[in-house]
Amino acid sequence: MPSSTAPAEIIVDAVLFDMDGTLVNSIAAVEAAWGAVADEIGQPRKSVIEATHGRRASDNLKDWKPDIKDEHLDGEVAKFEQTILDHADQYKKRRDSRSSSQSSSRRASSSSSSRRPSQAQLFGSFTPIDKSRQDSTSQQDRRPSSGTLAQKLQPLSLQDNSAVENEEAVEDEEDEDLGPDMGVKILPGVKSLIDSLPKGRYAVATSGARVYAYGAMERAGIVAPDVTITAEDPRLENGKPHPDPFLLAAKCLGYDCNKCLVVEDSPSGIKAGVASGATTLAVCTSHEKEQIENAGAQHLVRNLEAVRAEQLADGRIKITIDPARIVTDSKSDARTDVGLKDEDK
Repeated sequence: MPSSTAPAEIIVDAVLFDMDGTLVNSIAAVEAAWGAVADEIGQPRKSVIEATHGRRASDNLKDWKPDIKDEHLDGEVAKFEQTILDHADQYKKRRDSRSSSQSSSRRASSSSSSRRPSQAQLFGSFTPIDKSRQDSTSQQDRRPSSGTLAQKLQPLSLQDNSAVENEEAVEDEEDEDLGPDMGVKILPGVKSLIDSLPKGRYAVATSGARVYAYGAMERAGIVAPDVTITAEDPRLENGKPHPDPFLLAAKCLGYDCNKCLVVEDSPSGIKAGVASGATTLAVCTSHEKEQIENAGAQHLVRNLEAVRAEQLADGRIKITIDPARIVTDSKSDARTDVGLKDEDK
């Protein structure tokens, strides 16, 4: 893998993206779904999750649930992938409900603050002291008690700060109550890279079936390109790690795969990209460097914030990789253990 202080430049005709872990992060929801399958078949969650990433659900289900009949497989895939979206939607619903509740609480607190008593309300109406009685009044009688006037004279800013601190502490505890973040989110750098690519010059080739692929991209705010190859496409003979999905995507765009850039995150997908003949860029968004650096990719970056694209005068696309963002450690941006039980971690 090249290492240089100068930006790496790649000239290609088109860009072929994987989806989950490359464009969007729904890893937590995916792992929760496969974790449930592992529980159902009595297998360790870690083994099932690691074996399934980057492969078609149909291939995974045939491996782990061989009793599924061929005529039922498509239905089982659709049902399984809907559970991934359900995990994401249920998390979003809980989060939105919590946010709404917190907003209502803040409004109530603000309303209460706006109704603070005036000085007249705090101290009552002022009555002049009778001079004839002043001398007989002891100093003790005129001294405010620490539990009344002193409390009322406490600066309002201190009262407000204390309330805010208490509220933030409660919010932190409540966020933990929501559990792992199973939302579907666009990954860093994706939007700017896609926006810089000419229409018809990029495609998605995913191991996800249509329901999940389009559902995940929609939830992340990504418009699926015209060429989106999903797992159940009848033109595919094999899924990843075979090169078929990328070869088909390039063909549909009208370009040779060896003049394309494949962007992938999983070992299986990276191997598929390399086998297709395309220049392959790996992103450490779902796996650590050590897990993917030997899969054959020519370039390895943290995420797509490291990548820029511009169309040249001859119509080709120049891809520039920022050397400062090339991965040199083992950190993964999106890896999660949400699908694992304690004994599997």
